[in-house]
Amino acid sequence: MSTASSPRVQEILSWYGADNVGTLTNLARLMNFGRLAGTGKFVILPVDQGFEHGPARSFAPNPPAYDPRYHFQFALDAGCNAYAAPLGFLAAGARDFAHTGLPLILKVNDHDLLGGDEKDPDQALTGSVEDALRLGCAAIGFTIYPGSTHARGMYEEIRALGQQAREAGLAVVIWSYPRGSALSKEGETALDVCGYAAHLAAQLGAHIIKVKLPSAHLEQDAARKVYEKEAIPRATIAERVAHVVKCCFDGRRIVIFSGGAAEAEDKLLEQIRGIQAGGGFGSIIGRNSFTRPKADALKLLGTIMNIYAGK
Repeated sequence: MSTASSPRVQEILSWYGADNVGTLTNLARLMNFGRLAGTGKFVILPVDQGFEHGPARSFAPNPPAYDPRYHFQFALDAGCNAYAAPLGFLAAGARDFAHTGLPLILKVNDHDLLGGDEKDPDQALTGSVEDALRLGCAAIGFTIYPGSTHARGMYEEIRALGQQAREAGLAVVIWSYPRGSALSKEGETALDVCGYAAHLAAQLGAHIIKVKLPSAHLEQDAARKVYEKEAIPRATIAERVAHVVKCCFDGRRIVIFSGGAAEAEDKLLEQIRGIQAGGGFGSIIGRNSFTRPKADALKLLGTIMNIYAGK
């Protein structure tokens, strides 16, 4: 049954009035695919960890995942909205899975760990809008590191790439991960910092914003005074998620949350329930899915999708 006329999908598309028909069509593709089609909720499979963390750390716990084609099929079997990966992984399977209609997101910048412990990380451009079009993608993905001394350069890069993507009819997904010498380790997931990072991504033109799940910690002294004066709720996951969503144009941008490092299932599902209760739009879950045996991972993602579907 077609879900193209879903009132929720139409409502979300109405938030992006400056975009052309091609971009809106690709946003609709993302919202109308998989088990959550038509709900406005998302579960996206990201597999950039081979580049980001190394192949053994990423795939040795589940050896079939070394094969790029595994992830295409896994995303389909799980009923994900989309599959996101760097150029090499997408190019290795896009032709074989073109007939499935699985929406793809090309991660156009990446970061590796071979450079040592970087206080101020940067990203390398590893893909292009032309690559995304050639592979039939619905969107490009781009990471920014607010708090890094290199952040302003990343902002300028995504402004230019985002313009190219929108002109070509693609959607733009921004991974906004606070990190750098200006922040403490605890501050990377502080509520004030996560809300700020999400807002930056919205201001940079993201259609979909990906952030880490925030903690109750407040990093910035000036922000702490406002949070305390205005009594902004932050005790629960749901309250913190609701605040981050509100930071993105009063909830008029799609905000999804990282699945993070591999977690025990109970803890992960507690987080998912908090995201759902707080009005988050879903999750992008990599290590907590493809590092598990396939049957276990499919069962877990099925439970997560049921939560987001309100079941």
